[in-house]
Amino acid sequence: MTKLYLVRHGETVDNVAQILQGQGHGQLNERGLEQAREVRDKMVGEQIDVFVASDLRRAIDTCRIIAEPHGLPIETTVLLRERDWGSFTGRFIPTLKDVEWPDDIETLEQMKSRAQNFITYLKFTYPDKTVLAVGHGLINKAIQSVYFHRPMNEIQKMGNAEVRVLVL
Repeated sequence: MTKLYLVRHGETVDNVAQILQGQGHGQLNERGLEQAREVRDKMVGEQIDVFVASDLRRAIDTCRIIAEPHGLPIETTVLLRERDWGSFTGRFIPTLKDVEWPDDIETLEQMKSRAQNFITYLKFTYPDKTVLAVGHGLINKAIQSVYFHRPMNEIQKMGNAEVRVLVL
């Protein structure tokens, strides 16, 4: 079985500003850097075989900090990217409350398909290994939705730099 430490990236400048980052790179703020260091310090004694991150900078930077003491490279994958918010990307979240959604937003079904592909990829590529993967709030929620066979709205939101453990 593959053990997965599923991590959400540290807090970003846009998280605080309530900007919908989507598949933009984002930048960790000082608190986000500290959150990543806290996870690093908690995970330093864990045997981790593989580090994987979304190919977006905020996830890579978080993963790089966590992986430091392990001396292992970071693999990146588009499967862990955040939801594609299309033309909503970069918008101030509170102004979107009653706005009609455009057709260019990635659907929940598409996200859950990526999540299933990620789980399958890990199980077949890293059997009997321990993987730490840094993703984003919604894709991590989709991964857990697929894993637990529960609707996404029943999966509790992950905080920045939160770690959850799944055995695949």
